[in-house]
This record gives sequence, C-alpha cells and structure tokens, in this order.
Amino acid sequence: MIGCAVVVAGLGILFADQARASWFDHVVDSPIISTLGVHGLTSYRLASPGTLGPAVLISGAIAVVCLRFRRINGAVLALLAVPVSDGLDDAVLKPLFGRTDLGQLTYPSGHTTAVFAMTTTVAILLLVPPQQSRTRMLRVLLVLGAVAVSVIVAVAVIALEWHYFTDTIGGAAVAIGTVSALAIIIDLLTASRWLGLRLAGLMESGRFRRPDSPTP
Repeated sequence: MIGCAVVVAGLGILFADQARASWFDHVVDSPIISTLGVHGLTSYRLASPGTLGPAVLISGAIAVVCLRFRRINGAVLALLAVPVSDGLDDAVLKPLFGRTDLGQLTYPSGHTTAVFAMTTTVAILLLVPPQQSRTRMLRVLLVLGAVAVSVIVAVAVIALEWHYFTDTIGGAAVAIGTVSALAIIIDLLTASRWLGLRLAGLMESGRFRRPDSPTP
C-alpha cells in the first residue's frame, strides 16, 4: 500500500498541471496508438470493462458469489472496491494533480482504476485466504485472467488517446493500494466486532468480570 501511494504521488507530482505526453509516455503510447488507434470500435469495446455499467455488474456478480459461499467480508469488499477507488480518483487525485489531455483531467486513469480494483478484489479473495491445494492452480489462472483483462483495458484507453501510459500506471496503483487498505479495514472491523460480542457473551455468562465489578 505504501509503495502504491508513493507511485501515485510521485507520478502525480512529476506530471502535475501538464497537458502533454512525457517523452516516456510518447515512447510507449506511439506504437499502441499507431497499431490499435485505427480500430477505434474494437478499442472502445476492449475498454468497456473499466466503464461504470460493466464494472457495477461484475462487482455485483463477485459479491453474489461471495454471499453464496458465506464470505460476507468478501461481498462487502467487492461492492466497495470500485466506487471507493474511482471516488478517490475523481474527487481527490484528478483535481489535485490537474494533468489534462484535450482539456480533460486524465491522471489517474479511471478506467484502469476500476478494472484493477476488481482484479485486486479477485486476487485477495482467491489467493489470500487458506484454500485447498487442489484448487490452487485454478485460482491462480483466474487471477492471471483478470490481470490480462486489466492490461487490455489499459492498452485500449491508450489506443483511444483517452489516457497516457503513466495515467494507467497511476490508476493501477490507486486501485491496488485502495482495495488492499479496504480489505484490511473490513477485516479489522469484523475482528473488533467479533471480539466485542465474545467479551459481552463472557460477561453475561459470569465467566468474565471487570476489575471493578463487585463480587457476590
């Protein structure tokens, strides 16, 4: 998370208030635009997983699967990942750094943030908790597939000239850092609630008393 914050802040400060591609962006973006830019409709479709409608549907589907397996924390994470990450982009980071392309704020890339938020959610759900070893390969392949989709979206928004390459790097860093932080916060809140309920139950049963509680 700290590394992601450093990347977002570093790139944001480096390109703050700029309205053009850096030399590094130009090196990466030019071959992508020249190769895929003529296929505008295809690129638009490839970028669609990072748009609001598909992102909401995919996040909802992940949440439903989590509920099916009684992973309440996972469902909450799936529902919060995209809106919190994108909200951080639109409400804080884009106005703060002010990087533009054709008058539109571009840093960090919202499309890339949204799709990487979903990918990070999938990675946390499939790889972090202890799982049966016989399903490990399938889980790894699913995560790699999600990463591949995220990379395709990032390439597509560059081909459409909606974003510079460094915009997509910033978007991915925002998503990974934000979703990781959300996962930790949700787990901590759940653990605190469970501990509180456990202590309350012990006190009611008389097995635990506060130090100042009168003895019978």
